[in-house]
Amino acid sequence: MKYYITTPIYYPNSSPHIGTAYTTIAADAMARLRRMKGDEVYFLTGTDENAQKIVRTAENAGMDPHAYVDGIVDKFKAFWRALNISNDDFIRTTEERHAKVVQMIFTRLYEQGDIYKSEYQGWYCTPCETFWTENKLVDGKCPNPDCGREVELLKEESYFFRMSKYADRLLNYIKDHPEFIQPASRRNEMIKFIEGGLEDLCVSRTTFKWGIKVPFDPKHVVYVWLDALINYISALGYPDNDKYKKFWPASVHLVGKDIVRFHTIIWPIILMALDVPLPEKVFGHGWFLGKEGGKISKSKGNVQDSFELINRYGADAIRYFLLKELQYGMDGTFSEDDLVERLNSDLANDLGNFVSRTLAMVVKYRDGIVPEPGEDSDLEREIKQLSRDVKKGTEDKMLACDTAGALECVWQFVSKCNKYVDETAPWNLAKDPMNEKRLNTVLYAFVECIRILGILCAPFMPGVPDKIKPLLGNTDYFSDWEQADKWHILKPGTMIQKGEPIFPRIDVKAYLDELNAQAERSENIVQTADVMVPLKEEISIEEFAKLDLRVVKVLQAEKVEKADKLLKLEVEMGSEIRTIVSGIALHYSPEELIGKKVILVANLKPAKLRGIVSQGMILAASDNGVLEVLSVLKDIPSGAQVK
Repeated sequence: MKYYITTPIYYPNSSPHIGTAYTTIAADAMARLRRMKGDEVYFLTGTDENAQKIVRTAENAGMDPHAYVDGIVDKFKAFWRALNISNDDFIRTTEERHAKVVQMIFTRLYEQGDIYKSEYQGWYCTPCETFWTENKLVDGKCPNPDCGREVELLKEESYFFRMSKYADRLLNYIKDHPEFIQPASRRNEMIKFIEGGLEDLCVSRTTFKWGIKVPFDPKHVVYVWLDALINYISALGYPDNDKYKKFWPASVHLVGKDIVRFHTIIWPIILMALDVPLPEKVFGHGWFLGKEGGKISKSKGNVQDSFELINRYGADAIRYFLLKELQYGMDGTFSEDDLVERLNSDLANDLGNFVSRTLAMVVKYRDGIVPEPGEDSDLEREIKQLSRDVKKGTEDKMLACDTAGALECVWQFVSKCNKYVDETAPWNLAKDPMNEKRLNTVLYAFVECIRILGILCAPFMPGVPDKIKPLLGNTDYFSDWEQADKWHILKPGTMIQKGEPIFPRIDVKAYLDELNAQAERSENIVQTADVMVPLKEEISIEEFAKLDLRVVKVLQAEKVEKADKLLKLEVEMGSEIRTIVSGIALHYSPEELIGKKVILVANLKPAKLRGIVSQGMILAASDNGVLEVLSVLKDIPSGAQVK
């Protein structure tokens, strides 16, 4: 069977982070499972580069937009490699193959009367790349609950797409195809939204030049949400490529809940206007929230260094945690403390310890040679039946895009394997030669359980089979999902070895000591406040006058090696260049700071941090885990004094 799964294409306006990783990891797990089942899979991800926010971010960094996004896209690709993502394609909306399809579709919709020219006046949120009517604003600001930023009133000549023309047709389709939008709560939201009335969609802009030009009116560029959604078919070579004919319609569009509306209203209406089949399913998952609340995002300032997390704990542990924590249709919480706890309890204790101790018994009692099993008892029949139930349950949950539920199924088998060890008590069987055949059966079941666990874990944690393979004689037992409930596959006589633990435990005390040490190293750099900080003792105006506060421009920024919270900045203060070490790395990527004009305590005594001499302190405000550096919006020159 064919299986086409997509993630949204991500904004490359800043480096990828753990909050963006879930969608791609979940899609990867689904794609891997389908490949293991023998399906022909096409897995697409990519970047959405034709957005106004890209231009603004690049301008703030003093860079050409092309050069800026190239660097960020490289980081996305490196991030996916580090997480063992097996995508078949990576689409960039700045690629010619995409632009040609967008222009062709825009022209066709215009020629058939579904796009028309008029004038637009309305409220626009640049971070969300979304137009809002005034009655949708909340206190005059963007109504997106994850945004709430200022909007700007725009008035310009634009092309419009006749969304209203297809509203009834789409509403009927959604009601007749309950599987189209999942989970059901998202489906109900979209039905309510459509029933409230659809307005025609502004699909071009003239106020900036970055993007795909309207072919018959080049002063217009195509609006990002028309442009971006088309990637799902432009990557396949719509309309004539064999790849498109084979894989469309998509089996699953996997997206975050904040963009369900675009994928289940705008996108299907575009497809209806083109007379193209709709995707089979759009699944809108929840968000990962920081422990202090709020979606994990750069703008919230609650992002940790994702590459450092992977280096510290391994890609499999990160994948497992994210897939397990986000329950079906709900939000989840990400914290490093919870990650460590889950790694130790589930991966090291439950899974890793079962593998280590059972292989150790095969080595101890049979010199590492897999024995010939004897007759099954009720215990073996029970665990074999469970393997069949778990395999089927895992498939069903993944078909429903329920990664947490799927892993719960797998862990039923992990738990049963550990219980089987205690029930069979091979250490007692080994004491009596009369139990030799029974001990052989138990030891053989151990290694078969390990083989089956390698298969069950492979879609979620693709590194697990690589760790188990050398322990079971370097034979590849793990690429065929259908063997996850088959027994007597591993040949008696195979030489196995105990090896190192596949998931070493994290020393919690050492982990906490390191966190405390990091806090001590940075406590004098940035002060954060989860509650109102009491006022310090009063000072005189003469004492305040001793502070020399200056406007400085950030020229360069980079992470300080082996320091989660520290950034090394090169700043311009008039004609002087200074080095500043600032504890804001959890809240800003280096790219976000380049070009910013910030406030520096310029006459602070230099201090050495991580071997780097810091010549001042960047001022920042912080509350409830959200931090923002104090910056200057007007064109005030670097070196100017703050009074």
